[in-house]
Amino acid sequence: MEGTRIIEYIGEKVTKTESDRRGLAHLEEAKNEGLGLVYLFELNKRYDLDGNVPENFARHINHSCFPNCESQIKRGRVWIVSVRMIGVGEELSYDYGYDLEHYEEHPCHCGSKKCIGYIVAHRHRKKLRRILTKTRKD
Repeated sequence: MEGTRIIEYIGEKVTKTESDRRGLAHLEEAKNEGLGLVYLFELNKRYDLDGNVPENFARHINHSCFPNCESQIKRGRVWIVSVRMIGVGEELSYDYGYDLEHYEEHPCHCGSKKCIGYIVAHRHRKKLRRILTKTRKD
């Protein structure tokens, strides 16, 4: 059912400075391991949530360009919530909402018919399409 809370995205609440430090360390580790190991979630202007903890099962939910869930922040807690009916056995997914900067470092393999090829927030996709079209023409 649309609007159903599915799981809470949990982790350690950290300052932006600490989040930046951890993000760079996790990114370096991810490059070495070939895995996505960065699980930082923006809570507000001052704090982020580092979801890189074993008990955070929500960190295993993949990105999709046509997701069946979204993240919602309520009272400092992050919830993964359905945006439509989800079929039995259907993989859960949400838009990771990445910025356009460094899009090339985040290829997308979601398989959606609407996949743009990179993990970027929905609000950036139109601009990314223009960038990709221009790049292909050059």
